[in-house]
Amino acid sequence: MIAVLQRVREARVEVGGVVIGAIGQGLLMLVCAEPTDSEAVAERLVSKVLKLRVFSDEAGKMNRSLQDVAGGLLIVSQFTLAADTSGGNRPSFTGAAPAEQGRRLYEHTLAVARRQHPVVASGEFGADMQVHLVNDGPVTLPMRMT
Repeated sequence: MIAVLQRVREARVEVGGVVIGAIGQGLLMLVCAEPTDSEAVAERLVSKVLKLRVFSDEAGKMNRSLQDVAGGLLIVSQFTLAADTSGGNRPSFTGAAPAEQGRRLYEHTLAVARRQHPVVASGEFGADMQVHLVNDGPVTLPMRMT
């Protein structure tokens, strides 16, 4: 799975002008399933994200995890993370999992996150979404879990 994490002061996702998910301080996770991904990969990704030390301690060092700061996690599906821009000027998205597999893995990711963390919000798979965020730092981290 491909993910991009953004440490945020706040973030929300809207569909048709209606807020469907929002968090305060925490992480926005944009996520894309690839054809070889499985539920186990999604579970490892969630575990890593929840424990990743990207929040500052008293000394200003990134030593605290999302769990340590009791922050929110907003998970948004984004198949465009699998874009291949190497040939021509139009990106190819053949590296993304087929829609049904992508939906299944996205929903599994959400379910695992909600079992392991108290504040989890989400976007809507396949919807035209508007994501609003205040990036904190800025801190933006690309991840690939296999």
